[in-house]
Amino acid sequence: MANDVIRGILSAVVFRNEENGYSVVKLDAVSDGESFTAVGTLPDVYPGETLELTGQWIANAKYGQQFKTETFTRTAPAGTDSIFRYLASGVIKGIGPGKAREIVEKFGENALNVIEASPERLAEVRGITRSAARDMSVEFRRKAGVRMLIELLADYGITPLVAMNLYKVLGESAADAVRENPYIMTQSAYGAAFLEADRMAEALGFEADCPERLEAAIVFEMRHNLNNGHVFIPTDKLIDATNQLVGSGEDALVEALEILSEDGDVVRESIGGLDACYLRELRDAETYVAARLLQMAATNKIGGDADAERLFNEIESKLNVKYAEAQRDAVRLAANHRVMVLTGGPGTGKTTSVRGILELFDRLDLKTLLCAPTGRAAKRMGELSGRDDAMTVHRALGAGIDENGDLVFDRDETNPLRADAVIVDETSMMDLPLTCALLQAMPPECRLVLVGDANQLPSVGPGNVFADIIRSGAVPVVELTEIFRQAKQSAIIRAAHAVNTGDMPDITEKTGDMFFMKRAAPQAIADTVAELIAERLPKNMGIPAAQIQVLTPSRRGDAGTAALNLRLQEKLNPAGAKREREFGGVIFREGDKVMQIRNDYDIMYTTKSGGAGTGVYNGDLGVIAKIDLAQETLTVDYDDKIVEYLFEQMIDLEPAYAVTVHKSQGSEYRAVILALPPGMPRLATRAVLYTAVTRARELLIVVGDADVFETMVQNDKRAKRYSGLRARLRAGLDG
Repeated sequence: MANDVIRGILSAVVFRNEENGYSVVKLDAVSDGESFTAVGTLPDVYPGETLELTGQWIANAKYGQQFKTETFTRTAPAGTDSIFRYLASGVIKGIGPGKAREIVEKFGENALNVIEASPERLAEVRGITRSAARDMSVEFRRKAGVRMLIELLADYGITPLVAMNLYKVLGESAADAVRENPYIMTQSAYGAAFLEADRMAEALGFEADCPERLEAAIVFEMRHNLNNGHVFIPTDKLIDATNQLVGSGEDALVEALEILSEDGDVVRESIGGLDACYLRELRDAETYVAARLLQMAATNKIGGDADAERLFNEIESKLNVKYAEAQRDAVRLAANHRVMVLTGGPGTGKTTSVRGILELFDRLDLKTLLCAPTGRAAKRMGELSGRDDAMTVHRALGAGIDENGDLVFDRDETNPLRADAVIVDETSMMDLPLTCALLQAMPPECRLVLVGDANQLPSVGPGNVFADIIRSGAVPVVELTEIFRQAKQSAIIRAAHAVNTGDMPDITEKTGDMFFMKRAAPQAIADTVAELIAERLPKNMGIPAAQIQVLTPSRRGDAGTAALNLRLQEKLNPAGAKREREFGGVIFREGDKVMQIRNDYDIMYTTKSGGAGTGVYNGDLGVIAKIDLAQETLTVDYDDKIVEYLFEQMIDLEPAYAVTVHKSQGSEYRAVILALPPGMPRLATRAVLYTAVTRARELLIVVGDADVFETMVQNDKRAKRYSGLRARLRAGLDG
């Protein structure tokens, strides 16, 4: 069937998915002025623009006749009416309908040329400063460049997000760079899938066995496996996996790997009996971490035991506690060693031990930095230790993004932390690159105390740092195993320790702080969860919904996070007078509970007390305080941190009435409802269950299938992670 072509002036954007560009728009046909609806991939279009659409008319049962767009081109708004509509749409931050009217009245049909080429003239409009005029011009030119790049990549099915990332790093040279080598888009800073770049490269005439393709495929496969926690990949597995991706034959890939090794992008060496392939930066990080820890351990003995008993007595008296022997060992190690590990499950006294170590360091006149991998973990650490200066590791290191889109830190060997000792909580969440950055930023004589629970899930990023350090034997370790009497009264803590040892907890108890509600079908689980959080717990137990966190292992299914968030939003924050905004197929509404899902080191925040700073981190929970449809911004209140997002930044937010167990790690909630549906074999593990159970502070309600619960207790299988840190630490000991 032949395609139709129609031209129209865009009058309104009814719906837009910022992530993939899919839009529903209203246009006025150029031929006769009749209004019509068009749908399709129409990224970054705005009222006032003239679009030429190629596609077909379709009959939608609900919305009637629509034009289904396959391809389109656009021209800038022409005529004062179109230019006004364009500027009034909010395309340029700082220009709303009022300012748009004044700009068009002042400059007429030349308004867009003034904004682009002569921004200083905008200051002739009342209320626009020269600085604001320059910002408006930069924003206008940026959007024009991004739109051209979006249109170029859209022809190959590549998402607008990749175009925005490319333009952010490469600016106006982005289009030429992509045409010269489409495979640059697979670099982590840009985020394109290999198959997307491959499709464009093929259309541009790149050969299937060209070096650019094979080398990019190898590096892409290695970077992809960082998401699975691997620091390196055995060479045979790497070649096999890459061959499945590109089908070019093993010989050609071995040759490409040799070129990457010669160029230094990939390091190949024998580690732990394996022929390993590392990305250069991961190998450098692993060798540095091993060398620094070994160096610290070699100079561990830094004090004496003569005053230990006196110090213990003074600390116990001040803190009003009586330490068990293992806790005394922890404080003793901290007194006399440069580096140590403190590990143990819930109720074993880790927090009390950390408070003792902190008091010891204060008595030794040491400046101590308290930190944790996530904001919630850092906040909890500060509350439990009685200190208000605990912070995320990223914040302590001054994390930021450079002009190439790479993560960088202000603190390093040349600008070290101003600390004599560092205590890190929730260390099991520390991946290899972050651990390396922390060690690099520590002064030569600085002490390090690593605290955590080795039985929880490992870090999301590459490495198995905490477990590798413990199992290597290279660093002194104190493991707390005794559950204190008060903690034994908690069914949550008893269940956590039973799960950890592979024993089935008693789920028939009807009193205490843990309950099991048997539901077999996912829909029944979802119904019960919604009833509990919206009605029963607030009414019967006095726990507000805001203090209850729903956890589930999976995103998918009727009892996964996607379905539960939709269901709980309807219950807890239904549609009404509140403003809302759709993004990525999800409705975000004022009053919604949301989570930041990516570290953003540069985003600005203000505080209710008038302060300001930068940085919002993966796992931070907040509430949408305001949605400004005119300015295209969304404001989130993270406790005391107020962050304003542009709509295009909403890709970093997810609904958070329900979150996955993995996303909850490092956090603690007053009450937890854990949904355990059937049919998730990959996630039905002891580590997932143990992590979920230990998130609850006062109340845990498990809703689900008892057989799934028991399966998780018995399943101690952990996904293998290729990491050489343990082998390097052991080799250093033997050497």
